[in-house]
Amino acid sequence: MDLSSKSKLSRLIGCQLTSLTYICLALVTTVLFLRAVLLHSFSGYGVIGWNNLDLILSHSLLLNSRDEGIRRDKYLEVPQIVWGLNNQKIAFARACLTARMLNRTLLMPSLSASLFYKEIDRLQPISFDKVFQFDKFNSLCKGFVQLGRYSDLKNQTRIYDLQKGSGRKWTVERDMEHLKQSSRGHVDEHEMIRIVGKNPFLWHDHWPVEDYARVFECLVLVDEISKEADKVVSKIRQIVKKHRRKTEMIQSDFDANTENSSMATAPYIAVHMRVEIDWMIHCKKLEQRSGVKQICSSKQEIIERVGNIVSSESPTVVYLAVADSLLNDSSILSGWKKGLLPFEKKKLGVDGIYKKHPYLIQSAIDYEVCSRANIFVGNSFSTFSSLIVLERTQKMKRMGITRSCDIDVRWPSYAYNILGESNGPQKWMTNMSDSTLQAISYGSNAITC
Repeated sequence: MDLSSKSKLSRLIGCQLTSLTYICLALVTTVLFLRAVLLHSFSGYGVIGWNNLDLILSHSLLLNSRDEGIRRDKYLEVPQIVWGLNNQKIAFARACLTARMLNRTLLMPSLSASLFYKEIDRLQPISFDKVFQFDKFNSLCKGFVQLGRYSDLKNQTRIYDLQKGSGRKWTVERDMEHLKQSSRGHVDEHEMIRIVGKNPFLWHDHWPVEDYARVFECLVLVDEISKEADKVVSKIRQIVKKHRRKTEMIQSDFDANTENSSMATAPYIAVHMRVEIDWMIHCKKLEQRSGVKQICSSKQEIIERVGNIVSSESPTVVYLAVADSLLNDSSILSGWKKGLLPFEKKKLGVDGIYKKHPYLIQSAIDYEVCSRANIFVGNSFSTFSSLIVLERTQKMKRMGITRSCDIDVRWPSYAYNILGESNGPQKWMTNMSDSTLQAISYGSNAITC
């Protein structure tokens, strides 16, 4: 082949390579453009949003981010969470589920250690991780909801203030549409969305009971508080064992086997006794407004109905979770059925454990003591009682039990404000299929039996 032929062949190959290069570049550009458009369009529906720099990320990183569930580079901040322990737990869960919908990590919120309903400036803030275990929460709720710390923020200037609407015109539907709009477009491009306005407890509720239950399961008290509850429960069980040992010694010859049996089991009943004056005023008004006559219960009514739960006269401690204003009211300790031994924290000798902590921690200890009880009895219109029953219902559900009406279960719960069989309190389980938490929120009824 001569030099001229070689030159023509070289030019021909060069042209083909150049054309092939242009085609490849065009295809790559088209693919990148389409991917950017699609990801931007669907960023509000669980697909990770991108900015211009994010387009250079590899496909493998995208898959890993999806597998992890919640984005860890986008955050949501909510106002300080206030009011009682269980209102705060509901508010926290609602904030978590809102962050989940926005596909964002919830920045660890501030709770309130004190209880002031109107004087917001007097609320004593307390960090979430001073009450509940931060790492444990993320471990248990991995892939469902995620908590982050403010130190995780990379650019604290990329903040979008999202104003929560209020008033009658701000409907549930309008609120949901507002959230959907905030999950895409220019709002979603910000590293942090900061919700401004009402306490999350007052937000519209869009989430099913099962989602709330899943968040509540991830809330584990820090060791310091859990150990305080251990002390109270241990004191209760010691009293049960002491009284049962005396009874067994009287009824039969006391031998080693009987003693071991007595020491191995020390069941107790916990009663969330709402009879303080402010509650009675509130529940009477609630009965008048709602037309429901089974909200308030007198001390005598509670004592009689609880007494009809246990048929045996074997000594059983009844732990009374009551307001501090009732600790000097001796009437709550009298009139109980034979075999039932009523104790509140003062008579139990553990009031010192409570006094060294702020209101929120005291409530957390009492909640734990009640939730661990062999039998729990509460008021179905109380948030405190309702969340304990939800937790116990969730435990039974994990065991495959969906109804407790006709069978004996491990964690039975009762509502003393509703008359049940044999003049006892009504058996109580949470309806886990409800579409919102409204059925178990303050002032609602969730009896399923």
